[in-house]
Amino acid sequence: MCSGLNVFNEFNFALASGSIWYFAFIVRASPLASTIGERGYSHYKNSIDRNFARMRKPKIKISLIRRREMWAITREGWVIAIVGLIITMVLIITNIHPFLAVNSPLKADILVVEGWLPDYAIESAIAEFKKGEYRKLITTGIPVSKGYYLAEYKNYAELTAATCIALGFDKDKVVAVPAPNVMKHRTAASAIALRDWLAASPLKVDTINLYSFGPHARRSWMIFKEVLHPEIKVGIIAAEPQDYNPQEWWKSSAGFRTVIGEIIAYIYARFVDWKA
Repeated sequence: MCSGLNVFNEFNFALASGSIWYFAFIVRASPLASTIGERGYSHYKNSIDRNFARMRKPKIKISLIRRREMWAITREGWVIAIVGLIITMVLIITNIHPFLAVNSPLKADILVVEGWLPDYAIESAIAEFKKGEYRKLITTGIPVSKGYYLAEYKNYAELTAATCIALGFDKDKVVAVPAPNVMKHRTAASAIALRDWLAASPLKVDTINLYSFGPHARRSWMIFKEVLHPEIKVGIIAAEPQDYNPQEWWKSSAGFRTVIGEIIAYIYARFVDWKA
C-alpha cells in the first residue's frame, strides 16, 4: 500500500516538473523570447527553479529546541534581592515571638487557664487572677499522656486545679473543665468542652481572658475565639517562658524548637484545619 502511494506521488511530481519545463521550452521557442531577451529568460528560468526546489522541500518540520529572548537578573539585581531577603529574615526573626506570644486582655469576670502550663506559669496565672477582678478561674485540658494509671488526677484540667489549691488558691473559685481524649486538635477540644460547660452553667459569661503560654498563645486565642464566637468575647494573656530568652529565642535549642514548632502549628491551624 505504502509503495503504491510512493509511486503515485513520484508520478505526480514528475508530471508537474515536466509541465514546468515544457512551458519553459514553449516560452523559449516562441517569438516572446526575442522580446524578453536572454536576461529575462534567465530570470524566468531561475524563478521556475526556485519553485521546483520548494516543491521538493518537506512540508512537516519537527524541532526539539528553539531560540528565544528572555529577561535575566543582573548582578546588581541579585545584590538587591539578597540584601532584601536578609533584611526580611531579620525582621521576621526579631518580631515572630512577640507576634505569637500575644497579649490582648479584656475586662472579664472569668480567667481560663490552659491546664498543660508548667507550674511557674500557673503561679503567674494566680497572680493575674488576684490582680484582676475575676470571679472564677477555670482550668481546661485533655487526659494526661504520662502516668495516667498511677496519677490521682487523670486530666490536665483537674491537675492544674489541684495545683492552684495547693498553692493556696480558694477552692471555691476554681473549676476544672476536662476535655475528652483526642489524637489531634487538642486546643479545639478544650475550647469546645468549655463552651458546652458555660452553656450549661448558671454563670452569665460574656467575656473571658484566656491564660496561655508563650508562643502558643496566638494559636489558642484564635481557636477559642472561633469556638466561643459570637456569644463570648475572648482576651488573651501569654505567660513568659523561663526556659529560654524570648528576645533571643534562636540562641537556645528549647527556644528554637518551641518557636519553629509553633510557627508551623499556627500556619496549619490558620490556613489548613483546626476543628476537632
